[in-house]
Amino acid sequence: MQLDVEDLDPVLKRLRRAQGQLGAVIRMIEEERDCRDIVMQLSACSKALDRAGFALISTGLQQCMTEDNPERDVDLAAMEKLFLSLA
Repeated sequence: MQLDVEDLDPVLKRLRRAQGQLGAVIRMIEEERDCRDIVMQLSACSKALDRAGFALISTGLQQCMTEDNPERDVDLAAMEKLFLSLA
């Protein structure tokens, strides 16, 4: 299933945020910062990636449900499988 790029703007914003958080984790390790601070930042990065993945799947499901799609059942099954891979 091909997703509309315009619908993925929120996903891209989340991924850019996660990218910044991952950069912060790398800098913190290089600066030998406190382990707790590093883990907290890494956790925030992980959550941002998870949310981006779920938002991507949500967008795909919405397109499956709203478009006149002859392969709708196949696409829905694929999206369900992707959802479960993130869970």
